[in-house]
This record gives sequence, C-alpha cells and structure tokens, in this order.
Amino acid sequence: MSVESSILNLLAQRAAGATICPSEVARQLGGEEWRSMMEPVRAAARRLVAAGEVEITQGGEVVDPETAKGPIRIRRTTG
Repeated sequence: MSVESSILNLLAQRAAGATICPSEVARQLGGEEWRSMMEPVRAAARRLVAAGEVEITQGGEVVDPETAKGPIRIRRTTG
C-alpha cells in the first residue's frame, strides 16, 4: 500500500472535517522505526494537496505545505 493510500484510508475512518497527524500514518507504516517515515508521509501529503485530495493545516488554518514549518495536520479537502 502506498503512503498516499495509507493517508486516505486513515482519513476515511474519521468524521468529515477531522484531521490526522502524519505520525499516525508513520507509526502505521513504520512500526518501531516510524520516525524514519515522517518525511515520506509529509511528502505524500504534499502530493495529495497538489492533487486536490487533502489540505494541510496548522492551528486549524489551511497552510501552504511547501512553506509550513513545525507540526501539521492533514484533512480531506472540504470543498
């Protein structure tokens, strides 16, 4: 299963508008070595943003995934 699919599958299990942390996906895919999966998960989230499938948020506000620094959340696109 691709990282993108893992993100979308985890989001599908949540209520509309709910967010996930990239670490949830990383832990699911990487097990005990989940930290090494963090950047691949963030990269996959950026690809999904470009495809119009998800949004990246910080503090509940949509942010540009290319310039976001620090903790992010991922949610399905609302529009």
